[in-house]
Amino acid sequence: MTSSFAPDRTARHVSLALFALATGGFAIGTTEFVTMGLLPQIADGVRISIPTAGHIVSAYALGVVVGAPVIAALGARTGRKRLLLGLMAVFVVGNVLSAVASSYEFLLAARFLSGLPHGAFFGIGAVVGASMVPAERRARAVSMTMVGLPVANIIGVPVTTLLGQQLGWQVPFLAVGVLGLLTLVAVWLWIPPQPVGSDVNVRSELSALARPQVWMALLVGMVGFGGMFATYSYITPTMTELAGFSESAVTIVLGVYGVGMTVGTVLGGRLADRSLMGSVYGGLVAVAVVLGTFGWLAHTRPGALIAVFAMGCSASILVPALQTRLMDVAHEGQSLAASLNHSTLNIANALGAWLGGVVLAAGYGYEWPSRLGAALAVAGLILAAISGLMERRGSTQVLA
Repeated sequence: MTSSFAPDRTARHVSLALFALATGGFAIGTTEFVTMGLLPQIADGVRISIPTAGHIVSAYALGVVVGAPVIAALGARTGRKRLLLGLMAVFVVGNVLSAVASSYEFLLAARFLSGLPHGAFFGIGAVVGASMVPAERRARAVSMTMVGLPVANIIGVPVTTLLGQQLGWQVPFLAVGVLGLLTLVAVWLWIPPQPVGSDVNVRSELSALARPQVWMALLVGMVGFGGMFATYSYITPTMTELAGFSESAVTIVLGVYGVGMTVGTVLGGRLADRSLMGSVYGGLVAVAVVLGTFGWLAHTRPGALIAVFAMGCSASILVPALQTRLMDVAHEGQSLAASLNHSTLNIANALGAWLGGVVLAAGYGYEWPSRLGAALAVAGLILAAISGLMERRGSTQVLA
C-alpha cells in the first residue's frame, strides 16, 4: 500500500486528525447500538410492536451494507476530505430525521439513511489515517480511526440510552446529530486536503473486486466475526440464565465488553504493525479459544466477566489487521476494499445471530452458540492460512 506520508507533518497534526476520525466513529457507534436499548420506547413512540421495531435496527444495518461499496466506488474521484465531510453531513441529516420521525415508515427510511455513511466513513477514514503516518505505523493509525466505536459502547451508548429513557427516545438521535456536527467541524479543521490521483476512478476502485486476496480477506472477516456475533447476539439471556446476572446488571457486562473492545483495538494496531498476518492468525486463534471456553466460564459471574472482556478484546484485535490487510491487497481500490470490510462485519452480524438462533431453536442451551462460534473462528483461521499460502506462492493474479 502506498503512503502519502509527509515527513514535515507534526505528531500533533496527525493526532488531531485521528481524533477527528475517532469522534466520527464514536458518533456512529453510539447511534448504531443505542437503538437496540430503546426498542420498547421507540415501539411505543411510533405505535408498533417491539418485534416490528427490530426492523429499524435491520434498516440501519442494510444501509451500512449498501452504502459502503456504493459510496466508496462512486466517490472515487472526490477528494477524501470532501467525501468525509459529505458522509458526515448525510449522517447528521439521517439522525435529525430519525429524531423528528412521527411514523414507523419515516423512521425506517431515516435509519436506512443514517446507516449509509457508516462503512464508507470508517473505510475512507482508515485510508486517510494510514496515509498520514510512516508505513511501519499504518495499522496503529488505522486502529486509532476505529477506536471511537468501542468507546461508544462504554460511554456513548449507556449515556444516550439513559437520556432516551428519561427524556424520550428522540433525544439520543438529536445528541448524535450534535456529535456529527462536531465531527464535521473537526474534520474541516484538522484533516489535511486529500486529493486523489488522476489514475483513481470508479474503475480503479472496482478493480479491488477482481483480486482473489480481497475476497479471501473479506471471507476471513465474515466467517471469523460470525462466530463472535453468534455469541454476542444472545449475550443478555446468556448472562441472566448462565451467570445469574439480573437484567439491570447486564449493562455492566456490556460495559466490560466495550472495555475489552477498546483494549483489543489499540493492541491490535500495534501487533499488526509488527506482523500483519501474524496478528490475523493470532487473533483468530484467540477468538477460537475464548469462544470455546466461554460456555464453561459463563456459569459464574467472575468467569462471565472475564469471558466477556476476552471476547471483546480478542475479536477487536482482528479489526485493524483485517482493515490494513484489505488496503494492502486491494492496490488501486483501497477505499472500496476498506469500506467493504464494514459491510462484511454487518453480514457477519446477521449470519452469526441467525446461526446462534438455529442452535438455540434446536434445543441446545446458551453454552452452545459460543461453541458454534469457536468452530466458525477455526474456519476463519483455515481461510486465513489458505490466503497466506496463496500469497507465499505468489498468487497475485486478478480474476478475469
